[in-house]
Amino acid sequence: MKTIHVDLGDRSYPIFISSDLIASKTAQTLLADSIRGKQVMIVTNETIAPIYLKKVEQLLAHEYQVSSTILPDGESFKNLDTLNQIFTSLLESRHNRTTTLIALGGGVIGDMTGYAAASYQRGVDFIQIPTTLLAQVDSSVGGKTGVNHALGKNMIGAFKQPQSVIIDIDTLQTLDKRQFAAGMAEVIKYGLIWDSEFFKWIEDNIVQLVSRDPDTLQYAIAKSCEIKAAVVAEDETEKGLRAILNLGHTFGHAMETFGNYSTFLHGEAVAAGMVMATDLSERLGWLETGITDRLKKLNQQLNLPNSSPEGMDMDDYINYMSVDKKNLDSDIRLVLLMGLGKAIITTEYDKVVFESTLKDYCS
Repeated sequence: MKTIHVDLGDRSYPIFISSDLIASKTAQTLLADSIRGKQVMIVTNETIAPIYLKKVEQLLAHEYQVSSTILPDGESFKNLDTLNQIFTSLLESRHNRTTTLIALGGGVIGDMTGYAAASYQRGVDFIQIPTTLLAQVDSSVGGKTGVNHALGKNMIGAFKQPQSVIIDIDTLQTLDKRQFAAGMAEVIKYGLIWDSEFFKWIEDNIVQLVSRDPDTLQYAIAKSCEIKAAVVAEDETEKGLRAILNLGHTFGHAMETFGNYSTFLHGEAVAAGMVMATDLSERLGWLETGITDRLKKLNQQLNLPNSSPEGMDMDDYINYMSVDKKNLDSDIRLVLLMGLGKAIITTEYDKVVFESTLKDYCS
């Protein structure tokens, strides 16, 4: 088992990565080490529950009072109405301030469970058991939690660090191809913003990654978590450096909002958004020519999009990108590249070049 530590002082926590973990005695021990009270609420969704819920319940049943709540599946349900179902379940089962919530699922479940934990009785513990690649390499690590609003993605939320993150890479074997590819977009992101050698490694090992070779997957997940842990340790609440983790996200969030969170998966939108960000970086003369083409090739191999959703135009982008947490005053703040593995956060870019990039990537 690979263990990575997220160093945040008294909010530090471990990330455990292994195969054959989710129903093991090892997982039982790891969970017990992270649970301080006697009550546990497992939050999952309709897709994950039939596969993994009973296994996790059985690990906890002898030592804890275990409740569960099963939410609808999908980004379109990541909202306040669905969040309220978690609070209702907690109250109906009379969970107190020593309860621990367990997020069993993908990024949507992790974000909502974390936000519920940050809010319920002004804060209770939670644990992440991410079952999608995107959640394992990105959303389960770092403490960003929240829900979407019809006018903007992730605009309502809180920073809430988990007690631990337990990653069983075997869960990826039951993940559909589209969800797996969406997670790979976030893996690729780490190479683009932080580690050029990792980006090259992804290119060299894309066949093994697509075939879900366990050893290759474990390396990719661990490397991604190590990079994110390093960034989060430097800037937990995104006052500066941490914003580089949003490469492609400002473009991508606009696509998701335009499609009412049902056209592109989050990772698909990020994939297309990263293409636009690298292309803009090349047009500005900041990034060596050819990186965008290399990124597009990886996206094609994963069947990820390289352009905007059908019907989206430049005005749509500007409208939705103007409602973004990273913006300063009225300026759209972007994560761009000054080289492969070298990201910056800036509002100082040529707006004419920016608009020409938007136009070229609209259908």
